[in-house]
Amino acid sequence: MGMNDTPLADRIHIGFFGRRNAGKSSLVNAVTGQDLVIVSDVKGTTTDPVSKSMELLPLGPVLVIDTPGIDDSGDLGGLRVRKAKQVLNKTDIAVLVTDARDKALSGEERDLLSAFKAKGIPCVIAWNKCDLLNEEDAAESPRGPADSSRKEIFVSAKTGGNISGLKECIAALSKTEEPKLRIVADLIRPGDFVVLVTPIDKAAPKGRLILPQQQTIRDVLEADAAAIVVKEFELRETLEQLGKKPSLVITDSQVFAKVSADTPPDIPLTSFSILFARFKGFLLPAVRGVKTLDSIARGDRILICEGCTHHRQCDDIGTVKLPRWIKQYTGEAAEFAFSSGGEFPGDLSPYRLVLHCGACMLGGRETRYRQECAADQGVPFTNYGIAIAFMQGILRRSLEVFPHILEELGDQ
Repeated sequence: MGMNDTPLADRIHIGFFGRRNAGKSSLVNAVTGQDLVIVSDVKGTTTDPVSKSMELLPLGPVLVIDTPGIDDSGDLGGLRVRKAKQVLNKTDIAVLVTDARDKALSGEERDLLSAFKAKGIPCVIAWNKCDLLNEEDAAESPRGPADSSRKEIFVSAKTGGNISGLKECIAALSKTEEPKLRIVADLIRPGDFVVLVTPIDKAAPKGRLILPQQQTIRDVLEADAAAIVVKEFELRETLEQLGKKPSLVITDSQVFAKVSADTPPDIPLTSFSILFARFKGFLLPAVRGVKTLDSIARGDRILICEGCTHHRQCDDIGTVKLPRWIKQYTGEAAEFAFSSGGEFPGDLSPYRLVLHCGACMLGGRETRYRQECAADQGVPFTNYGIAIAFMQGILRRSLEVFPHILEELGDQ
């Protein structure tokens, strides 16, 4: 993804699902207008989910995901089916691809429809290979069970028949998505200025800022406010030279303590990580969950999750700094496990706490899924910035911009 591309988390995720040889990959290639996926008459050609970021008219920026067949068999096939079903956790719109020559949906396909409905995923049934139907069958309407939450359409990946109609169906379903929250724009007014503290360390992409910083700057500008970006050792002098108080200081969590010391108490302060916990919809559970750090005992396991994959530095925040800080804070020898990217364990029972990154690379649906997995299994869930602020004793100050959340802190 280029530096000017729409972030993956802000793209509509379109998942193509179905049985082997239903023509999923061919249909993905027809919809995208490119040979994105290898196609073959051999069943099971697609062995792993394949994703492509692109602009898809009339939707705009999307992520198209082709999945393995949900009727695969054997031990290896079972793993493929599990990977296909994991894609549901990040899917905004589902396309169920089935063979138009079949008179009814299979058991696996009906199970998929039930899964879509349970997860609240709008879907369209694409009856593919309609070019192989006789005239009488081709004149019929699509034959799936009636349901207002989905659409149905005859298509042909081979001839391109009705592909534009399928795109229109997907676009119509995308309009049902709930409006997104703002990162910071609702906390400021036009004409305000905001100071963003952005350390430049080895983990930052070469030549650019990390994604949460980019997105926050964009949101400030869209609010008709001004963004002043400084490094942590420039903050004190910058505040002294500005001439008036900024409406907000936003900092990278790794320098929270220094920024808090250098920011006068009458200037509101928070972090990118806290703003993203709210943006992704789990700020309140995260504030509740962070209190678990006060009861960590020897041998407790903590799962530390990164939403993306990146090259680990020698002093990596997730695998090095946070475990060190937690051990120092708790005085206990907790055990740590790590996950990154699309991998997230379904069974969280071995863990006392889930500590997640800011989730800037994850869509809202997948972020909610992870938080709900933890909630369903009774495992507290929080994120990096909230944990760091809590351990450094500045969480209350960093939440003053959200008065209703402060009640959750009690006397902390």
